[in-house]
Amino acid sequence: MTDDAAAARAAAEEESALSHPPVDPDATVTYGDDPDQLIDLYVPRGAGGPAPVVVVLHGGAWRAPYDRRHISPFAAFLAGRGFAVASVEYRRGEPGGGAAVAGRWPGTFDDVAAALDALPALIREHLPGADPRRVVLTGHSAGGHLALWAAARHLLPADAAWRTDGPPSLRGVVALAPIADLAVADKLGVCGGAVRQLLGGDDHFTARLAYADPALLLPTGIATTLVQGRTDIDVPQAVAESYAEAAAKAGEVVGVTLLEDVGHFPLIDPAADACAVVAEEIAQLAW
Repeated sequence: MTDDAAAARAAAEEESALSHPPVDPDATVTYGDDPDQLIDLYVPRGAGGPAPVVVVLHGGAWRAPYDRRHISPFAAFLAGRGFAVASVEYRRGEPGGGAAVAGRWPGTFDDVAAALDALPALIREHLPGADPRRVVLTGHSAGGHLALWAAARHLLPADAAWRTDGPPSLRGVVALAPIADLAVADKLGVCGGAVRQLLGGDDHFTARLAYADPALLLPTGIATTLVQGRTDIDVPQAVAESYAEAAAKAGEVVGVTLLEDVGHFPLIDPAADACAVVAEEIAQLAW
């Protein structure tokens, strides 16, 4: 396939995924005082008995214009499959930095850590049909990075404010086209230099990798699967493979599900077959 054909195909996939109207949640709760510190909750549809919980972290290169609304059809799709869903918003982009600036340091990480810490109590209070003992963490693209990072907080350097005493109570992580290895993603120029921006630019990049790069925080001891389209030109397959190789060197087996003729966005597009594969991967860990 030529570069032009690949770009046209990727654009069509993105258009399809983003063409669905946003789906309003059943409830929205807060985990802090900032306007972005919100979690949308979707109750499980047609589930018998307590339902597993899927925590969703959206992508968008950690940039401000991309919020949780674009992934709400995917969240509703999972709720329709019988999962309780918690879709987390977090701070993205530096205030006043413009739409092109990716992430905030340390705000983006502060928020993901705070949201995950607050979720068990919020689930018990606001999702009575959910089972807080069965939680799977998923995320797409930049959200896949944050999901892998959140599952590895117990491996952060001792001076990290986000470090936990032990691993989180998760059934597993399903990371979708994740920016899983920050160093490799940076070398590949993923998302227009977003990785370097997330860590605060050239002056901080190397020093902050140990606090932010999931590929350096292994083994987690948590069941982890990466789902990756082989024709993804936004976050290439090499990024996921590098994370899986780092895990193997650390003595941990990470599952990698590679989907033929699938790019970046079908993984969260309810109209795409790839989305059903994602739901099945989540189900295998959740039930």
